[in-house]
Amino acid sequence: MFNIGDKVVYPMHGAGVIESIEEKEVLGETKKYYVLRLPVGDMKVMIPVTNYKDVGLRQVIDGDGVQRVFRILSEQSTSMSSNWNRRYRANLEKIKSGNVYEVAEVVRNLITRDKEKGLSSGERKMLESARQILISELVLATEMNEDKTKLMIERAFA
Repeated sequence: MFNIGDKVVYPMHGAGVIESIEEKEVLGETKKYYVLRLPVGDMKVMIPVTNYKDVGLRQVIDGDGVQRVFRILSEQSTSMSSNWNRRYRANLEKIKSGNVYEVAEVVRNLITRDKEKGLSSGERKMLESARQILISELVLATEMNEDKTKLMIERAFA
């Protein structure tokens, strides 16, 4: 269970802060919902309190987690399938997992591939989505602004 003010991550969407917990009637059924504000993209999401585990809602990483993310970003990329379809599906599964370390791997591997061989438009969109998810969590975990967080990610590849 989470409380108002908790910083959480909603897989495939990014990190945000629980603004409120509200009761709403949807399709004739009254349920409690977490109202989550996602700062990147300024989106508001409602998640049924009873489904938070099913959707993968979790706490934002701590300082040790942030250091681990930057270690992953600065490591050599892992081998990826040369088949575009397999590579895309494997990366999509990592992003869907909600695991920030797997998202960091996707960002690192796609940036590396872009520098070496270029990316298709689908992989370029995937990279941007994964990067935004990663940035949103790092912004909340470090309490830095979005621009400084983007700069730190760029430096990890320098």
